[in-house]
Amino acid sequence: MSFTGEVKEELSRIEPRRQCCLKAELAALVRIEGTLHITGKERFRLEIATETAPVARKAIKLLHGLYDLNTELTVRRSVLHKTNNYLINVVSQPRLTQALNELGILDDKLSLTYGVIPRLVRRDCCAVSYLRGAFLGGGFVADPHGDFHFELTTESEQMAEDLLRLMGRFGMHAKITQRRGLHAVYLKGAEPIVTFLALVGAHRALLRTEDVRIIKSMRNDVNRLVNAETANLQKSAEAALAQLEAIRVLETTRGLDNLPPALREMALLRVEHPDVSLRELGQLADPPLSKSAVYHRIRRIEELASGGSCGED
Repeated sequence: MSFTGEVKEELSRIEPRRQCCLKAELAALVRIEGTLHITGKERFRLEIATETAPVARKAIKLLHGLYDLNTELTVRRSVLHKTNNYLINVVSQPRLTQALNELGILDDKLSLTYGVIPRLVRRDCCAVSYLRGAFLGGGFVADPHGDFHFELTTESEQMAEDLLRLMGRFGMHAKITQRRGLHAVYLKGAEPIVTFLALVGAHRALLRTEDVRIIKSMRNDVNRLVNAETANLQKSAEAALAQLEAIRVLETTRGLDNLPPALREMALLRVEHPDVSLRELGQLADPPLSKSAVYHRIRRIEELASGGSCGED
């Protein structure tokens, strides 16, 4: 099962206590995954399609529990994707029209409405339930082992904008993109995704995401330290090679015996210990020298090799 499927399965088990929250969750699910058919004057038929069995069970349970609606379930196997498709058919019946009105799909004149109906999300608890239903209907969240990505997909631009505002109400700064005729409200990065999962009650998925995020952070910190250390070692090795080259030049042109004692000692130490750092080189001197003193003498050696005058250190 995909990570998205695991999150939907977890969310489908949540049972809000308030009727208003249950209606908000079902309203979002119907709005995103539902298709409304007009079968006659004030006669409607509703279809809800999903690829996730727990979501299908949750939708049927809400339709039965809230409105005592009769439903028909058809399961089809997708040969291409090797997954099941669940089609819930809510046949035309007297209670369906009232349900569609209460869910904000139809207004009081039985005209089709669009977007998130404000009365359904007036309470914060109902707004959370609505977002949960929206994820059950059109949500996707990438496996945290890969890139952190989350989105709610809908066919309606109005619905996408309303979901954007609804998420902003809880401090999540989402964005909208459009592709293949659909509108996706998306979040990037672990922090806002974790915020959404915590808000809607996907605590198991939240803990898994946090665990992966901590491991990723630790791995990145280690990589940065290793890269920094490697860069420092590379820089030190290149500097040591340049110093050895300067010493060879002086040996050829002047002779190391003609150098001031302090510089001659440092040149011989560098030749004997080509791999050590300046600090370690200073500890090998007699008496020991500070890193800055070693650096000063090395600079004098390099200046002499490039044609500078030979003065006392």
